[in-house]
Amino acid sequence: MHNLTNRLSIFVDGNNMFYAQQKNGWFFDPKRVLEYFTRESDVLLVNAFWYTGLKDPQDQRGFRDALISLGYTVRTKILKEYYDDNSGRFSQKANLDIEIVVDMFNTVDLYNRVILFSGDGDFERAIELLRSKNTHITVVSTEGMIARELRNVTDHYIDLNDIRKEIEKVDY
Repeated sequence: MHNLTNRLSIFVDGNNMFYAQQKNGWFFDPKRVLEYFTRESDVLLVNAFWYTGLKDPQDQRGFRDALISLGYTVRTKILKEYYDDNSGRFSQKANLDIEIVVDMFNTVDLYNRVILFSGDGDFERAIELLRSKNTHITVVSTEGMIARELRNVTDHYIDLNDIRKEIEKVDY
């Protein structure tokens, strides 16, 4: 592996991105995402991770299989149900932040560039530490979903809407 190459790792916070896409009113295509970020000839994709919460072990099976066939490593966690005192409703949550950070640091020797699809401010400290290791970090999210502290600490911020025509899921 020569040093001229941008060795890229992509981390997609699936639950966070689901809400971002709902908010924007369009969905991105996981295949086009990979194509878009590896279109330069000096970029070598070393890893692409996708994290998602599941209602049950069979949930999103077809989607997960499709991700795996595209080359993503898929990490899942069963959603936990929480009772929200304020609304009086149950809500489901799967927080995969820990899994994302563990994978980032466990594979840190393999890459020198990261694309993180998330707007979650909890990643601020992890991103600071990665940047101190001479890693270039790009965060992809959308207005109203990107935490100020995450945006401040990243090298480069991309709004999903700015790359919509390159990555949108289109039905032919």
